[in-house]
Amino acid sequence: MTVTQLHPNQLAPAEAVEGAPSVRTAYEPAPPGTPADTPRVFQVIHGVMQDVMPVRKDQQNTQQNYSFRGVDDAMSAMAGPMRSHGCFIAPEVVEHHQRPRGDKGTHTNLRMLYRIYGPAGDCLLVTLPGEAMDSGDKSTNKAMSAALKYMLFTVFMIPVDSRSIDDSDQDTAPIPAAPQQRQQGGQQRQQQRRNGGQQRQQGGQQPRRSNRAEAGPWEQQAPAQQQRQQPRPDYLAQARKAQNPEAFAKVRAAAVAAGAPPEFIAQLDQVDAAKRQAAQKSQQAPAQQQGAAAQQQRQRQPADEQAVAVGELYDAARTAGVTDRAEVEQLFSSKYGRKSAEGTVEQLREMRDDLLDAAKAATA
Repeated sequence: MTVTQLHPNQLAPAEAVEGAPSVRTAYEPAPPGTPADTPRVFQVIHGVMQDVMPVRKDQQNTQQNYSFRGVDDAMSAMAGPMRSHGCFIAPEVVEHHQRPRGDKGTHTNLRMLYRIYGPAGDCLLVTLPGEAMDSGDKSTNKAMSAALKYMLFTVFMIPVDSRSIDDSDQDTAPIPAAPQQRQQGGQQRQQQRRNGGQQRQQGGQQPRRSNRAEAGPWEQQAPAQQQRQQPRPDYLAQARKAQNPEAFAKVRAAAVAAGAPPEFIAQLDQVDAAKRQAAQKSQQAPAQQQGAAAQQQRQRQPADEQAVAVGELYDAARTAGVTDRAEVEQLFSSKYGRKSAEGTVEQLREMRDDLLDAAKAATA
């Protein structure tokens, strides 16, 4: 595997990749304005390497009789840690060559460019070849899968067995197995492989090869043998259905007792926090609605009182013998300098009282 020297956002010519390229950079920095405390891609890769779980050779090629690790195993092991650290990969085919192989076969060579992005927007650019042969139309797919698998294993150093992550915790070296035990272990592995082949032929579901597999979150997927005996409870669904904090606390305690990892417990706490926030909003909504209604009522009261005062003004004018609305408006405007609809309640009632007094004086 090689790290290709590239211009930012532009691949160097093919002959430069294979020969002596003009060295530019294999790293694209974060866009201008990105906060300095946002993790860069090198920190992100290191975090993914710490979280990724081992991927053993659990698949069996029955035709050539050898064990292997599939690209699906690597992708499933990487999916959870990459999501947790905000990392993703953008692939690009930069070279692609095919030639016939035999009567129906196709031999494919290609070179892949992978841009590994972190949450800051910067990326590491990595190229490596892929090669495959197929009797149908899948040789390109196989070559791309092979390139992706080895890129993931070599860049992120995916552990290949449990020793890769347990060595630092061991005080003494493991005792080598006796020859008889090694022979028995080999017979057991052969029997497991035969059983696995029978399961695939019968359409049975293969067990997950990593506890970071993409088949589902931790709480929804247990090892195959445990699944056949007793399915693991879906703690995340139970947390969403919890009717009160006490019920949620029981679900959380059960998940902790079952050995749930910290990141899963954090997911449960996020569900609880979201439910508490929704409950607070539902309690605040009626009070806010009542306050808005009271405010609208207060705003309507002055307008209603003013309209009543205008009506009383016109009634008093008719009592005084002034039946023309225009004449009433002229009297009000000459006294207050505005229309009756724009007058205050006090002005309208003062004019009303003057008209009623005039009517009384006329009939006396």
